Amino acid sequence: MTNLLWAADGSHGGGVPPVVEPIAADGVFSLLWLIIALPALGAAVLLLLGRRTDGWGHYLGTATVAGSFVISLIAFFSLLGRDEAERSVGQHLWTWFEVGIGERVFSADLALLFDPLSSLFLLLITGVGTLIHIYSIGYMEHDERRRRFFGYLNLFIAAMLVLVLSDSYLGIFLGWEGVGLASYLLIGFWQHKPSAAAAAKKAFVVNRVGDVGMVLAMSLIIATFGSTAFSAVSAQAGEAGEGTLTAIGLLLLLGACGKSAQVPLQSWLLDAMEGPTPVSALIHAATMVTAGVYLVVRSNFIYEYATAAQTAVVVVGAVTLLAGAWIGCAKDDIKKALAGSTMSQIGYMMLAAGLGVAGYAFAIFHLITHGFFKANMFLGAGSVMHAMDDEVDMRRYGALQKMLPVTFLTFAMGYLAIIGFPGFSGFWSKDKIIETAFAENWIVGAAALLGAGVTAFYMTRLMLMTFFTEKRWQKDVHPHESPKVMTIPLIVLAALSVLGGALLLGNWIVDWLSPVVGVAEHHDFPIPVLLMTAIVTAVVAVGVAAAWFLVGKKPVEREAPANVSVFTKAGRADLYGDAINEALLMRPGQQLTQGLVTFDHTVVDGAVRGTGGLFAGLSNLLRKTQNGYVRSYAASLLAGAFLVVAVLLVVTIA
Repeated sequence: MTNLLWAADGSHGGGVPPVVEPIAADGVFSLLWLIIALPALGAAVLLLLGRRTDGWGHYLGTATVAGSFVISLIAFFSLLGRDEAERSVGQHLWTWFEVGIGERVFSADLALLFDPLSSLFLLLITGVGTLIHIYSIGYMEHDERRRRFFGYLNLFIAAMLVLVLSDSYLGIFLGWEGVGLASYLLIGFWQHKPSAAAAAKKAFVVNRVGDVGMVLAMSLIIATFGSTAFSAVSAQAGEAGEGTLTAIGLLLLLGACGKSAQVPLQSWLLDAMEGPTPVSALIHAATMVTAGVYLVVRSNFIYEYATAAQTAVVVVGAVTLLAGAWIGCAKDDIKKALAGSTMSQIGYMMLAAGLGVAGYAFAIFHLITHGFFKANMFLGAGSVMHAMDDEVDMRRYGALQKMLPVTFLTFAMGYLAIIGFPGFSGFWSKDKIIETAFAENWIVGAAALLGAGVTAFYMTRLMLMTFFTEKRWQKDVHPHESPKVMTIPLIVLAALSVLGGALLLGNWIVDWLSPVVGVAEHHDFPIPVLLMTAIVTAVVAVGVAAAWFLVGKKPVEREAPANVSVFTKAGRADLYGDAINEALLMRPGQQLTQGLVTFDHTVVDGAVRGTGGLFAGLSNLLRKTQNGYVRSYAASLLAGAFLVVAVLLVVTIA
């Protein structure tokens, strides 16, 4: 962006402090490795011991993640008690590998970094992850493969913890690939369904495209800085060329787009709803889709020197938040409507991260509040499905608020948070992003403001079609509230959806993250903050009112109407993301492959067959001279003799 907010001292990277060498871990911090080891051990036990753990495996899987949460909580408060300059703790585990000759040796260490940024992610991943595990005990109760499901959940949590605790890009990539594997296993868990198997493959393939960006970025980082450690890269970033840093930033953004389902690598996200609902809550609320945001914020020391890459982050975020909101307006599948919402909300985070030092903290703030209210709503959607015999079409719902009182009230808390109702967590986090966006660029601010209005529309539509309007379910469906093992996590997440905004009290989250991401000394807001808040609230109210007049006051058809606007058609088709990928990538790839096959059959095989045919023909001709008749051989000798004599005479005369 062109209007970066610099620190008063004009220090490194627009106010972002360089990453310093962390203090060696001691005390409770020496247990950092255990945060990863517990869920990893749970995954190993559940997946390797097999059916012998069926009776108690779900409890083990839940206990390991809960243990990681307890250790993370203790470590967080220990870090909170330290001076700001000492809030970066490192733990070296072992040397992963060394390559090179003589002085040109590249050494990769497996080491952990616990600082204000990673501490928040640990609490979010393990805290929300524990609640999702508890919920899954009830949700997956009758699944014959429940033990395997919890093993995959543990594997996913362990990989995500590696991603956010690593002190280098190489360590991030290790967790990055682990998350990709675990998400493939979880999305395709019900692999007997062709749609689930296809969705898992799609997520895996699309994320591999992003991984190419990560691999190329790491290669360029190693070539430029000789290390992938954050401290080494940050210390040398100011000496690298802007073109190199821009290339690294754009490649990292490509990787982030894959994991965080940002345009143009967003097509896998909605299909991923084929997995069990707890998977949707885990992947699309607090873990995998936030990995790209984490990567960009953690790489602030690169983006602050690469303004073109930073601008690209803003553009991707702005486009995605509007695209996701558009999709959310058109979906009748409750989980896919929430998935479009996730895509949009991650777009807000990306936009904020692209605003530089002015927006990093608010990107993380919204990431945390989103983890609360979106996990709440995904699990709430699972509770609705549990009550409705796994029906996902909101057109078959209606009037469920009295049938599912706990689910309704908890879901309503998440709804009020995501639309930015005053006082709820989303009100504080999303409004801060919109305010900062307007301070940087009017166009970006307008996109963020428009997204808030559209979010209010599609979320109100979802609430009306599900819990209000007339009942539209089948006669043989008997809605009922979920068991306590499922509703208690909903209650906890609902409370966090309401109270999550407290992180902004006294500007706490901004101050807490400032040693990692820096802090702007001032904001030149073109509009007073209170007036901006009033404008955002008014836009949200317009979105709510529009949904009421278009959905709440009209009968909801049980079948989706065929005659709809082009905007609705595009939204139902996920903005033709699959069609675009097919036209730009799949069809040309097929044609290239077919062309190569044709070339192989006609040219390569033709040359081989032609050569063989040529020599076969010559052999047939030569074979006729070997007929076994003495008179033929004598005639050949005589003809040869005459030929030799004739040649000699010609040479002699000449």
